[in-house]
Amino acid sequence: MFTFGTSVLNRPSDPAKVEQLRRLCLSLPEATEKLSHGEPAWFVAGKQFANTADHHHDDRLSVWCAAPEGAQEMLVKADRKRFFRPPYVGHRGWLGVYLDIEVDWGEMAIIVERAYRRVAPRRLLVELDRRVAN
Repeated sequence: MFTFGTSVLNRPSDPAKVEQLRRLCLSLPEATEKLSHGEPAWFVAGKQFANTADHHHDDRLSVWCAAPEGAQEMLVKADRKRFFRPPYVGHRGWLGVYLDIEVDWGEMAIIVERAYRRVAPRRLLVELDRRVAN
């Protein structure tokens, strides 16, 4: 809960879900975390592939991820209760996923891996493919 003047805002943060997301992101080769706009964000080779959002979109906790071409449109159309077009990066095809509802962490792992693959350099994709094969 944050206080601004006399008003109190309840933030939708869920530390357990953010921690689970963090584990997924940091399990990828050379992925790093730093704050971006005051929220956790994950990078590879200096390029961002995912970030949490709990005060940049609306009053809902979510993650924004780089996404393969066409994935955003397909997933948002299929399930608007779970997916959305995030502001600022949605025009580049990024996908928003709500985290304030029940999360399918297997599906989230796939979304995070695809986001990583969208920006990672080839040498790290080869390393990731080796890990997946074993």
